[in-house]
Amino acid sequence: MKETIVLYPSASSHHMVSLVELGKLIIQHHPHLTITILVSTIPSEASATSSYIDHLSKTNLPISFHSLPSIHLPPPQHSHDIQAQIVNASKLILLTAPHVVDSLRTISLSSSVLALITSVVHPYSDDTLNIPTYYYCTSCASTLALFLYLPTLHGQTTKSFKDLGSTLLHIPGLPPIKASDMPQPLLQRDDPTYHFFLNNASSLPKSKGFIVNTFDSLEPLAIKAIADGACVPNGLIPPVYPIGPLITDAKDRASASSSSDASSECLDWLDTQPSRSVVFLCFGRKGTFSEEQHEKIAIGLERSNQRFLWVVKSPQGSTTTEPNLEVILPKGFLERTKERGLVVKSWAPQSEILSHEAVGGFVTHCGWNSVLEAVSHGVAMVAWPLYAEQHANAVVLVEEMKLAIPINMATSSEEEVSSEEVETSVRKLMELEEGKILRKRSLDMRAMARAAWTSGGTSFAAFSNLVASWKLG
Repeated sequence: MKETIVLYPSASSHHMVSLVELGKLIIQHHPHLTITILVSTIPSEASATSSYIDHLSKTNLPISFHSLPSIHLPPPQHSHDIQAQIVNASKLILLTAPHVVDSLRTISLSSSVLALITSVVHPYSDDTLNIPTYYYCTSCASTLALFLYLPTLHGQTTKSFKDLGSTLLHIPGLPPIKASDMPQPLLQRDDPTYHFFLNNASSLPKSKGFIVNTFDSLEPLAIKAIADGACVPNGLIPPVYPIGPLITDAKDRASASSSSDASSECLDWLDTQPSRSVVFLCFGRKGTFSEEQHEKIAIGLERSNQRFLWVVKSPQGSTTTEPNLEVILPKGFLERTKERGLVVKSWAPQSEILSHEAVGGFVTHCGWNSVLEAVSHGVAMVAWPLYAEQHANAVVLVEEMKLAIPINMATSSEEEVSSEEVETSVRKLMELEEGKILRKRSLDMRAMARAAWTSGGTSFAAFSNLVASWKLG
Protein backbone atom coordinates (compact mmCIF):
# COMPACT_ATOMS: atom_id res chain seq x y z
CA MET A 1 0.00 0.00 0.00
CA LYS A 2 1.18 3.50 -0.75
CA GLU A 3 2.24 5.62 2.20
CA THR A 4 0.17 8.74 2.74
CA ILE A 5 0.23 11.82 4.95
CA VAL A 6 -3.23 13.30 5.56
CA LEU A 7 -3.45 17.06 6.12
CA TYR A 8 -6.54 18.58 7.71
CA PRO A 9 -6.69 22.40 7.79
CA SER A 10 -9.45 24.25 9.57
CA ALA A 11 -12.16 25.78 7.36
CA SER A 12 -10.03 28.78 6.41
CA SER A 13 -8.27 29.43 3.12
CA HIS A 14 -5.34 30.80 5.15
CA HIS A 15 -4.93 27.46 6.96
CA MET A 16 -5.40 25.58 3.69
CA VAL A 17 -2.58 27.54 2.02
CA SER A 18 -0.28 27.00 5.03
CA LEU A 19 -0.80 23.24 5.07
CA VAL A 20 -0.42 22.94 1.30
CA GLU A 21 3.03 24.53 1.68
CA LEU A 22 3.85 21.84 4.22
CA GLY A 23 2.57 19.21 1.78
CA LYS A 24 4.82 20.59 -0.95
CA LEU A 25 7.80 20.43 1.40
CA ILE A 26 7.07 16.79 2.25
CA ILE A 27 6.78 15.83 -1.43
CA GLN A 28 9.93 17.74 -2.34
CA HIS A 29 12.06 15.80 0.14
CA HIS A 30 10.16 12.49 0.11
CA PRO A 31 8.57 12.04 -3.33
CA HIS A 32 7.52 8.45 -2.53
CA LEU A 33 4.90 9.83 -0.10
CA THR A 34 1.47 11.00 -1.24
CA ILE A 35 -0.52 13.84 0.29
CA THR A 36 -4.27 13.86 0.88
CA ILE A 37 -5.96 17.01 2.15
CA LEU A 38 -9.32 16.94 3.91
CA VAL A 39 -11.34 19.97 2.84
CA SER A 40 -13.84 21.61 5.17
CA THR A 41 -15.29 24.96 4.16
CA ILE A 42 -17.57 27.70 5.41
CA PRO A 43 -19.55 29.98 3.06
CA SER A 44 -17.32 33.03 3.63
CA GLU A 45 -14.22 31.03 2.63
CA ALA A 46 -15.71 28.72 -0.01
CA SER A 47 -14.88 30.86 -3.05
CA ALA A 48 -11.24 31.49 -2.10
CA THR A 49 -10.70 27.84 -1.15
CA SER A 50 -12.29 26.55 -4.37
CA SER A 51 -10.25 28.93 -6.52
CA TYR A 52 -7.07 27.87 -4.76
CA ILE A 53 -7.77 24.15 -5.17
CA ASP A 54 -8.61 24.66 -8.86
CA HIS A 55 -5.28 26.41 -9.33
CA LEU A 56 -3.36 23.61 -7.60
CA SER A 57 -5.10 20.93 -9.67
CA LYS A 58 -3.41 22.41 -12.76
CA THR A 59 0.10 22.20 -11.31
CA ASN A 60 0.46 18.39 -11.45
CA LEU A 61 1.43 18.25 -7.78
CA PRO A 62 0.76 14.78 -6.31
CA ILE A 63 -1.76 16.22 -3.84
CA SER A 64 -5.35 14.95 -3.73
CA PHE A 65 -8.29 16.66 -2.05
CA HIS A 66 -11.02 14.86 -0.14
CA SER A 67 -14.06 17.06 0.51
CA LEU A 68 -15.86 16.59 3.80
CA PRO A 69 -19.68 16.88 3.80
CA SER A 70 -20.90 20.48 3.92
CA ILE A 71 -22.30 21.69 7.22
CA HIS A 72 -24.46 24.79 7.07
CA LEU A 73 -24.41 27.17 10.02
CA PRO A 74 -26.13 30.55 10.16
CA PRO A 75 -23.53 33.20 9.29
CA PRO A 76 -22.63 35.94 11.79
CA GLN A 77 -24.79 39.05 11.49
CA HIS A 78 -21.69 41.15 10.87
CA SER A 79 -18.91 39.92 8.60
CA HIS A 80 -16.24 41.49 10.86
CA ASP A 81 -17.56 39.85 14.06
CA ILE A 82 -14.47 37.79 14.94
CA GLN A 83 -16.03 36.32 18.10
CA ALA A 84 -19.09 35.03 16.22
CA GLN A 85 -16.81 33.54 13.56
CA ILE A 86 -14.89 31.64 16.25
CA VAL A 87 -18.11 30.33 17.80
CA ASN A 88 -19.18 29.04 14.38
CA ALA A 89 -15.73 27.53 13.82
CA SER A 90 -15.92 25.63 17.12
CA LYS A 91 -19.35 24.25 16.20
CA LEU A 92 -18.08 23.27 12.76
CA ILE A 93 -15.11 21.37 14.25
CA LEU A 94 -17.39 19.33 16.51
CA LEU A 95 -19.93 18.59 13.78
CA THR A 96 -17.21 17.69 11.27
CA ALA A 97 -15.29 15.34 13.61
CA PRO A 98 -17.30 12.16 12.71
CA HIS A 99 -16.75 12.87 9.00
CA VAL A 100 -13.00 13.18 9.60
CA VAL A 101 -13.01 9.73 11.20
CA ASP A 102 -15.03 8.26 8.32
CA SER A 103 -12.68 9.83 5.76
CA LEU A 104 -9.59 8.50 7.50
CA ARG A 105 -11.13 5.02 7.53
CA THR A 106 -11.86 5.28 3.80
CA ILE A 107 -8.35 6.51 2.96
CA SER A 108 -6.86 3.74 5.10
CA LEU A 109 -8.49 1.09 2.89
CA SER A 110 -6.15 1.92 0.01
CA SER A 111 -3.24 3.67 1.74
CA SER A 112 -1.04 3.33 4.78
CA VAL A 113 -1.69 6.59 6.63
CA LEU A 114 1.54 7.45 8.44
CA ALA A 115 0.24 10.61 10.11
CA LEU A 116 -2.59 13.11 10.34
CA ILE A 117 -1.33 16.71 10.48
CA THR A 118 -3.98 19.23 11.41
CA SER A 119 -4.44 22.86 12.40
CA VAL A 120 -7.64 21.76 14.17
CA VAL A 121 -7.06 20.76 17.77
CA HIS A 122 -7.74 17.06 18.35
CA PRO A 123 -10.42 16.72 15.66
CA TYR A 124 -11.45 13.16 16.47
CA SER A 125 -11.45 10.77 19.41
CA ASP A 126 -11.56 7.39 17.68
CA ASP A 127 -8.38 5.71 18.92
CA THR A 128 -9.09 2.52 16.97
CA LEU A 129 -7.62 4.14 13.85
CA ASN A 130 -4.17 4.23 15.45
CA ILE A 131 -3.05 7.19 13.32
CA PRO A 132 -0.61 9.56 15.07
CA THR A 133 -1.94 13.12 15.05
CA TYR A 134 0.37 16.14 14.85
CA TYR A 135 -0.76 19.69 15.54
CA TYR A 136 0.34 22.25 12.95
CA CYS A 137 0.53 25.72 14.48
CA THR A 138 -0.17 28.36 11.83
CA SER A 139 1.08 31.10 14.15
CA CYS A 140 4.44 31.46 15.91
CA ALA A 141 6.02 29.35 18.65
CA SER A 142 5.36 32.19 21.09
CA THR A 143 1.61 31.92 20.46
CA LEU A 144 1.78 28.15 20.89
CA ALA A 145 3.61 28.64 24.20
CA LEU A 146 0.94 31.12 25.30
CA PHE A 147 -1.91 28.74 24.56
CA LEU A 148 -0.14 25.79 26.19
CA TYR A 149 0.23 27.91 29.34
CA LEU A 150 -3.39 29.16 29.26
CA PRO A 151 -4.76 26.46 31.64
CA THR A 152 -2.11 27.50 34.17
CA LEU A 153 -3.03 31.19 33.83
CA HIS A 154 -6.71 30.25 34.15
CA GLY A 155 -5.98 28.66 37.51
CA GLN A 156 -4.10 31.72 38.79
CA THR A 157 -6.99 34.20 38.64
CA THR A 158 -10.76 34.42 38.53
CA LYS A 159 -10.72 37.69 36.55
CA SER A 160 -10.93 38.25 32.81
CA PHE A 161 -7.71 39.34 31.11
CA LYS A 162 -9.59 42.41 29.89
CA ASP A 163 -10.25 43.44 33.50
CA LEU A 164 -6.61 42.85 34.48
CA GLY A 165 -5.63 45.57 32.00
CA SER A 166 -1.94 46.47 32.23
CA THR A 167 -1.13 43.67 34.72
CA LEU A 168 1.92 41.85 33.39
CA LEU A 169 1.59 38.14 32.71
CA HIS A 170 4.68 35.94 32.84
CA ILE A 171 4.48 33.16 30.28
CA PRO A 172 7.46 30.81 29.75
CA GLY A 173 9.38 31.74 26.60
CA LEU A 174 7.71 35.15 26.15
CA PRO A 175 8.60 38.63 27.36
CA PRO A 176 6.20 39.95 30.04
CA ILE A 177 2.91 40.70 28.32
CA LYS A 178 0.05 42.94 29.45
CA ALA A 179 -3.17 41.05 30.12
CA SER A 180 -4.95 43.37 27.68
CA ASP A 181 -2.53 42.23 24.93
CA MET A 182 -3.64 38.60 25.20
CA PRO A 183 -5.27 37.21 22.03
CA GLN A 184 -8.63 38.84 21.41
CA PRO A 185 -10.76 35.68 21.88
CA LEU A 186 -9.29 35.17 25.38
CA LEU A 187 -10.05 38.59 26.85
CA GLN A 188 -13.48 37.79 28.33
CA ARG A 189 -13.41 34.83 30.71
CA ASP A 190 -17.17 34.21 30.48
CA ASP A 191 -17.22 34.27 26.68
CA PRO A 192 -17.81 30.92 24.87
CA THR A 193 -14.75 31.57 22.69
CA TYR A 194 -12.55 31.73 25.81
CA HIS A 195 -13.69 28.28 26.92
CA PHE A 196 -13.32 26.92 23.40
CA PHE A 197 -9.64 27.90 23.39
CA LEU A 198 -9.15 26.82 27.01
CA ASN A 199 -10.41 23.34 26.16
CA ASN A 200 -8.25 23.28 23.04
CA ALA A 201 -5.21 24.31 25.08
CA SER A 202 -5.80 21.40 27.48
CA SER A 203 -6.02 18.99 24.51
CA LEU A 204 -2.88 20.19 22.70
CA PRO A 205 -0.39 18.05 24.69
CA LYS A 206 -2.25 14.91 23.55
CA SER A 207 -0.81 15.43 20.07
CA LYS A 208 2.06 13.31 18.81
CA GLY A 209 4.05 16.48 18.16
CA PHE A 210 3.88 20.21 17.43
CA ILE A 211 4.90 21.43 13.96
CA VAL A 212 5.57 25.17 13.90
CA ASN A 213 6.39 27.48 10.99
CA THR A 214 9.33 29.19 12.70
CA PHE A 215 13.03 28.59 13.24
CA ASP A 216 15.37 28.38 16.21
CA SER A 217 17.21 31.67 15.70
CA LEU A 218 13.96 33.62 15.47
CA GLU A 219 12.24 32.25 18.60
CA PRO A 220 14.85 30.44 20.70
CA LEU A 221 13.24 31.12 24.09
CA ALA A 222 9.70 30.09 23.11
CA ILE A 223 10.89 26.93 21.36
CA LYS A 224 13.02 25.96 24.37
CA ALA A 225 10.17 26.66 26.81
CA ILE A 226 7.85 24.36 24.87
CA ALA A 227 10.45 21.62 24.41
CA ASP A 228 11.44 21.70 28.09
CA GLY A 229 7.82 21.39 29.25
CA ALA A 230 7.81 24.76 31.02
CA CYS A 231 4.49 25.68 29.38
CA VAL A 232 2.72 22.58 30.73
CA PRO A 233 3.79 22.33 34.39
CA ASN A 234 3.41 18.83 35.81
CA GLY A 235 2.35 17.46 32.43
CA LEU A 236 3.83 15.56 29.52
CA ILE A 237 4.72 17.44 26.35
CA PRO A 238 5.28 16.00 22.85
CA PRO A 239 8.26 17.02 20.69
CA VAL A 240 8.24 20.38 18.92
CA TYR A 241 9.40 20.60 15.30
CA PRO A 242 10.29 24.18 14.19
CA ILE A 243 10.55 23.67 10.41
CA GLY A 244 10.21 27.24 9.06
CA PRO A 245 10.28 29.53 7.39
CA LEU A 246 7.76 28.16 4.89
CA ILE A 247 6.61 30.99 2.64
CA THR A 248 3.55 30.70 0.43
CA ASP A 249 4.26 30.60 -3.28
CA ALA A 250 3.31 34.05 -4.66
CA LYS A 251 1.48 32.56 -7.65
CA ASP A 252 -0.55 30.29 -5.39
CA ARG A 253 -1.49 33.21 -3.16
CA ALA A 254 -2.52 35.30 -6.15
CA SER A 255 -4.76 32.49 -7.39
CA ALA A 256 -6.72 32.68 -4.14
CA SER A 257 -6.87 36.47 -4.30
CA SER A 258 -7.15 38.53 -7.43
CA SER A 259 -5.53 40.49 -9.96
CA SER A 260 -2.52 40.28 -12.16
CA ASP A 261 -3.15 43.94 -13.10
CA ALA A 262 -2.59 45.07 -9.49
CA SER A 263 0.53 42.90 -9.33
CA SER A 264 2.04 44.44 -12.46
CA GLU A 265 1.18 48.00 -11.38
CA CYS A 266 2.88 47.59 -7.99
CA LEU A 267 6.03 45.92 -9.29
CA ASP A 268 6.40 48.28 -12.26
CA TRP A 269 6.14 51.26 -9.91
CA LEU A 270 8.67 49.78 -7.48
CA ASP A 271 11.11 49.30 -10.36
CA THR A 272 11.29 53.11 -10.66
CA GLN A 273 12.06 53.73 -6.95
CA PRO A 274 15.49 53.98 -5.26
CA SER A 275 16.83 51.05 -3.25
CA ARG A 276 15.33 50.56 0.24
CA SER A 277 13.36 53.81 -0.05
CA VAL A 278 9.71 52.64 0.06
CA VAL A 279 7.61 51.84 3.12
CA PHE A 280 4.92 49.25 2.36
CA LEU A 281 1.61 49.36 4.29
CA CYS A 282 -0.56 46.25 4.17
CA PHE A 283 -2.83 44.86 6.89
CA GLY A 284 -3.84 41.39 5.80
CA ARG A 285 -6.96 39.94 4.27
CA LYS A 286 -9.22 40.91 7.18
CA GLY A 287 -7.48 44.10 8.26
CA THR A 288 -9.88 47.02 7.77
CA PHE A 289 -10.14 50.53 9.18
CA SER A 290 -12.76 53.23 9.62
CA GLU A 291 -12.87 56.14 7.16
CA GLU A 292 -11.47 58.36 9.92
CA GLN A 293 -8.46 56.06 10.40
CA HIS A 294 -7.78 55.99 6.67
CA GLU A 295 -7.67 59.79 6.73
CA LYS A 296 -5.21 59.84 9.64
CA ILE A 297 -2.94 57.30 7.90
CA ALA A 298 -2.97 59.43 4.74
CA ILE A 299 -2.12 62.63 6.63
CA GLY A 300 0.69 60.87 8.51
CA LEU A 301 2.17 59.44 5.30
CA GLU A 302 2.02 62.78 3.53
CA ARG A 303 3.74 64.59 6.41
CA SER A 304 6.43 61.90 6.72
CA ASN A 305 7.76 62.76 3.24
CA GLN A 306 8.58 59.08 2.72
CA ARG A 307 7.94 57.05 -0.41
CA PHE A 308 5.11 54.59 0.19
CA LEU A 309 3.03 51.80 -1.29
CA TRP A 310 -0.29 51.47 0.56
CA VAL A 311 -2.96 48.80 0.13
CA VAL A 312 -6.38 50.26 1.00
CA LYS A 313 -9.49 48.15 1.59
CA SER A 314 -13.11 49.24 1.85
CA PRO A 315 -13.77 50.85 5.24
CA GLN A 316 -15.38 48.98 8.11
CA GLY A 317 -19.13 48.75 7.62
CA SER A 318 -18.91 49.35 3.86
CA THR A 319 -21.13 47.26 1.59
CA THR A 320 -18.76 47.59 -1.38
CA THR A 321 -15.86 45.25 -2.00
CA GLU A 322 -13.69 47.86 -3.71
CA PRO A 323 -12.85 51.14 -1.95
CA ASN A 324 -13.61 54.54 -3.44
CA LEU A 325 -10.28 56.26 -2.86
CA GLU A 326 -11.59 59.73 -3.72
CA VAL A 327 -14.12 59.41 -0.88
CA ILE A 328 -11.96 57.63 1.71
CA LEU A 329 -8.76 59.67 1.39
CA PRO A 330 -8.29 63.41 2.06
CA LYS A 331 -9.13 65.71 -0.84
CA GLY A 332 -6.14 66.11 -3.15
CA PHE A 333 -4.04 63.46 -1.35
CA LEU A 334 -3.51 61.24 -4.40
CA GLU A 335 -2.49 64.19 -6.57
CA ARG A 336 -0.13 65.70 -3.97
CA THR A 337 1.67 62.39 -3.31
CA LYS A 338 1.68 60.91 -6.83
CA GLU A 339 5.43 61.47 -7.28
CA ARG A 340 6.38 59.41 -4.22
CA GLY A 341 3.40 57.23 -3.38
CA LEU A 342 1.18 54.53 -4.85
CA VAL A 343 -2.20 53.55 -3.39
CA VAL A 344 -3.68 50.26 -4.63
CA LYS A 345 -7.16 48.94 -3.98
CA SER A 346 -7.88 45.84 -1.88
CA TRP A 347 -4.95 43.56 -2.75
CA ALA A 348 -1.28 43.55 -3.70
CA PRO A 349 1.32 40.76 -4.18
CA GLN A 350 2.78 41.04 -0.69
CA SER A 351 5.60 38.51 -0.93
CA GLU A 352 6.83 39.87 -4.26
CA ILE A 353 6.69 43.42 -2.93
CA LEU A 354 8.63 42.57 0.24
CA SER A 355 11.31 40.86 -1.85
CA HIS A 356 11.74 43.94 -4.07
CA GLU A 357 14.96 45.91 -3.73
CA ALA A 358 13.05 49.21 -3.43
CA VAL A 359 11.22 48.23 -0.22
CA GLY A 360 12.90 49.34 3.00
CA GLY A 361 10.13 48.99 5.59
CA PHE A 362 6.79 47.31 6.26
CA VAL A 363 3.85 48.53 8.35
CA THR A 364 2.11 45.27 9.26
CA HIS A 365 -0.82 43.94 11.28
CA CYS A 366 1.56 41.29 12.74
CA GLY A 367 -0.17 38.28 11.21
CA TRP A 368 2.41 35.52 11.38
CA ASN A 369 2.64 34.79 7.65
CA SER A 370 3.28 38.47 6.98
CA VAL A 371 5.94 38.62 9.69
CA LEU A 372 7.69 35.55 8.28
CA GLU A 373 7.68 37.01 4.78
CA ALA A 374 9.27 40.22 6.07
CA VAL A 375 11.85 38.24 8.05
CA SER A 376 12.69 36.05 5.05
CA HIS A 377 13.29 39.14 2.91
CA GLY A 378 15.15 41.13 5.58
CA VAL A 379 12.57 43.94 5.87
CA ALA A 380 12.20 45.82 9.19
CA MET A 381 8.68 46.50 10.44
CA VAL A 382 6.29 48.81 12.22
CA ALA A 383 3.99 46.64 14.36
CA TRP A 384 0.32 47.70 14.12
CA PRO A 385 -1.72 44.76 15.50
CA LEU A 386 -5.45 44.65 14.80
CA TYR A 387 -7.14 41.42 15.92
CA ALA A 388 -6.81 37.75 17.00
CA GLU A 389 -3.35 37.01 18.47
CA GLN A 390 -1.69 39.96 16.73
CA HIS A 391 -1.24 42.10 19.86
CA ALA A 392 0.71 39.28 21.52
CA ASN A 393 2.70 38.78 18.29
CA ALA A 394 3.56 42.49 18.31
CA VAL A 395 4.96 42.31 21.84
CA VAL A 396 7.22 39.41 20.85
CA LEU A 397 8.19 41.08 17.57
CA VAL A 398 9.24 44.29 19.34
CA GLU A 399 10.55 43.11 22.73
CA GLU A 400 12.00 39.68 21.97
CA MET A 401 12.84 39.52 18.27
CA LYS A 402 13.69 43.24 18.07
CA LEU A 403 12.60 43.42 14.44
CA ALA A 404 9.90 46.10 14.70
CA ILE A 405 8.98 49.52 16.02
CA PRO A 406 5.69 49.52 17.96
CA ILE A 407 2.99 51.91 16.88
CA ASN A 408 1.51 53.77 19.85
CA MET A 409 -1.95 52.23 19.94
CA ALA A 410 -5.10 54.19 20.78
CA THR A 411 -6.17 53.94 24.41
CA SER A 412 -9.50 52.31 23.55
CA SER A 413 -10.99 50.37 20.68
CA GLU A 414 -13.16 53.40 19.80
CA GLU A 415 -10.19 55.72 19.28
CA GLU A 416 -7.96 55.98 16.23
CA VAL A 417 -4.18 55.95 15.92
CA SER A 418 -3.22 59.59 15.35
CA SER A 419 -1.73 60.97 12.15
CA GLU A 420 1.21 62.19 14.27
CA GLU A 421 1.89 58.63 15.42
CA VAL A 422 1.77 57.32 11.86
CA GLU A 423 4.22 60.01 10.75
CA THR A 424 6.57 59.42 13.70
CA SER A 425 6.62 55.63 13.30
CA VAL A 426 7.29 55.77 9.57
CA ARG A 427 10.08 58.33 10.05
CA LYS A 428 11.68 56.23 12.80
CA LEU A 429 11.67 53.18 10.56
CA MET A 430 12.94 54.85 7.40
CA GLU A 431 15.14 57.75 8.59
CA LEU A 432 16.32 57.56 12.18
CA GLU A 433 19.03 55.53 13.92
CA GLU A 434 16.46 53.23 15.52
CA GLY A 435 15.32 52.16 12.07
CA LYS A 436 18.88 51.65 10.85
CA ILE A 437 19.55 49.27 13.75
CA LEU A 438 16.34 47.35 13.00
CA ARG A 439 17.17 47.09 9.30
CA LYS A 440 20.64 45.71 10.12
CA ARG A 441 19.14 43.14 12.48
CA SER A 442 16.48 42.25 9.90
CA LEU A 443 19.14 41.51 7.30
CA ASP A 444 21.04 39.39 9.82
CA MET A 445 17.85 37.45 10.59
CA ARG A 446 17.27 36.88 6.87
CA ALA A 447 20.66 35.17 6.71
CA MET A 448 19.73 33.01 9.72
CA ALA A 449 16.42 32.09 8.07
CA ARG A 450 18.26 30.89 4.99
CA ALA A 451 20.82 29.00 7.07
CA ALA A 452 18.04 27.12 8.92
CA TRP A 453 17.19 25.17 5.75
CA THR A 454 20.73 24.40 4.60
CA SER A 455 22.02 20.88 5.11
CA GLY A 456 22.63 20.59 8.83
CA GLY A 457 20.53 23.67 9.60
CA THR A 458 18.10 23.62 12.50
CA SER A 459 14.88 23.53 10.46
CA PHE A 460 16.28 20.90 8.10
CA ALA A 461 17.17 18.76 11.13
CA ALA A 462 13.75 19.28 12.74
CA PHE A 463 12.01 18.25 9.52
CA SER A 464 14.19 15.14 9.27
CA ASN A 465 13.30 14.24 12.85
CA LEU A 466 9.61 14.75 12.08
CA VAL A 467 9.71 12.37 9.10
CA ALA A 468 11.65 9.83 11.18
CA SER A 469 8.89 9.93 13.83
CA TRP A 470 6.34 8.82 11.20
CA LYS A 471 8.37 5.71 10.56
CA LEU A 472 8.21 4.91 14.28
CA GLY A 473 4.41 5.29 14.32
